[in-house]
Amino acid sequence: MSFFKDRNCYMKNYNLSFKEKWSGFNWQFLFFICLVVFIGIGVLYSVGGGNWSPWASKQTVRFIVSLCFLMVVAFFNLRLFMRYAYWIYGLTLLMLLGVEVFGHIGMGAQRWLNLGVVNLQPSECMKIALILALARYFHGASLEDIRRVKFVIPPLLMMGVPVLLILKQPDLGTAMMLVFETAAIFFLVGVQVWKFLLVLIAGTAAIPLVWAHLHDYQKQRVLTFLNPERDPLGAGYHITQSKITLGSGGFWGKGFMQGTQSRLSFIPEKQTDFIFTVLAEEFGLLGSLVLYALYMIIIFYGMMIALKCTNFFGKILALGLTVNFALYVFINMGMVMGLMPVVGVPLPLMSYGGTAMLTLFIGFGLIECVAINKEMVIGRLGSIDDE
Repeated sequence: MSFFKDRNCYMKNYNLSFKEKWSGFNWQFLFFICLVVFIGIGVLYSVGGGNWSPWASKQTVRFIVSLCFLMVVAFFNLRLFMRYAYWIYGLTLLMLLGVEVFGHIGMGAQRWLNLGVVNLQPSECMKIALILALARYFHGASLEDIRRVKFVIPPLLMMGVPVLLILKQPDLGTAMMLVFETAAIFFLVGVQVWKFLLVLIAGTAAIPLVWAHLHDYQKQRVLTFLNPERDPLGAGYHITQSKITLGSGGFWGKGFMQGTQSRLSFIPEKQTDFIFTVLAEEFGLLGSLVLYALYMIIIFYGMMIALKCTNFFGKILALGLTVNFALYVFINMGMVMGLMPVVGVPLPLMSYGGTAMLTLFIGFGLIECVAINKEMVIGRLGSIDDE
């Protein structure tokens, strides 16, 4: 599959007025995003025992700040993001290296940079930076380039270096997401299927080597995924309690703030990775399906915005960011349902957390930027002199 037929390698002078940008903004897309955030704040209010502190109030502030970032990013000229895509990637990579040197340790992992005002998680920022860099790289390519093995080596290195740094933190969930989003972009730009099969065979052969380098707790998560009953009070506790909570809500749920499993603190990390189980217990299968439908609507809007874009950079950028969001949803829901190992991926727009919320909204801002500039024609270098 490829979107090259819609690409134009030249750029014309394209400047929109603020009124034109405002009218090009996709307000329906933003509405559904905010609706999921409001649901998340409500669930955090319930998790806090009917109190705004400690989670719901902070999440509300983070939402307002993140929304401001979305609006600012959306009204930028799309050419600027292409022009500085490699610089953004390089800066984010430096921050990842900085984590190795003077990173802040929390919950047994060294993933944060203490900036004084806030603790920043560069691995979350890399999800956006990598997509920008890959969109920039493939924008200047032809189908003939894509078919050459040497041409796909640089983007593989763009993905491989941060993945290795993130695995060292350790953060298996984020590393998996970087690999999956890169694979999705490769598929979208037209990389042949046989190359995916080759990588899959190589990856399968490397499983013993990867297993040998996993941390003990990561091995326990995989073994627990295969057999949760092997240690129900230890490594299997999270997923066992998660399944119990998911089932206890039934179809209609127990009602807002009436969930017994969450109120009695049987669910670990109920404000972050396992927040979906709280919603499922209180609002049942019906509430879970409504949330899932809202996620599907957001993904649908992201895909439509990408497909309507006439420039290749914007098309791949919006598709990559939409895939990134979808990965959050599917990995977290699969994790709490016992369909995947527990890897620490939050539920987007719902789970308590600052960096994840901010980077998601910056990603949505970039998608809105693509929507506003969908008719912009961008040249190979993103500048007016690249003809």
